[in-house]
Amino acid sequence: MDERRTLRVSEAVREELSEIISFEMDDPRVLEAEVTEVMVSPDSRHASIKIACRGDEKKQNHAIAALEHAAGYLRRELASRLQLRHVPELHFERDKNPDVESRVDFLLRRARRTKGREENPSS
Repeated sequence: MDERRTLRVSEAVREELSEIISFEMDDPRVLEAEVTEVMVSPDSRHASIKIACRGDEKKQNHAIAALEHAAGYLRRELASRLQLRHVPELHFERDKNPDVESRVDFLLRRARRTKGREENPSS
């Protein structure tokens, strides 16, 4: 797969996983988890997914464990949403970037505001 296609697939996987994790998973361990980066291998067989999560290291490890446990479900959802010959095997890891926590806070606040507007359109 050429580099541009790999980047497009990586971005599509990131967008869909973000949607699934944020709005469709009921596991409380992943409530504050955010997909920050996805890197799909050139053969599209594997995807390395960086996850940012507020809280201490224990809480972050629990979120990663929950996502690893749900990897089969997440792959099935990706298969139904994306037109890919091979849905990559998902490998989750903690994003260790120091700026990630502030970005996660910003994204969570934005999501709450958006959800509030959808529930109360007259506001």
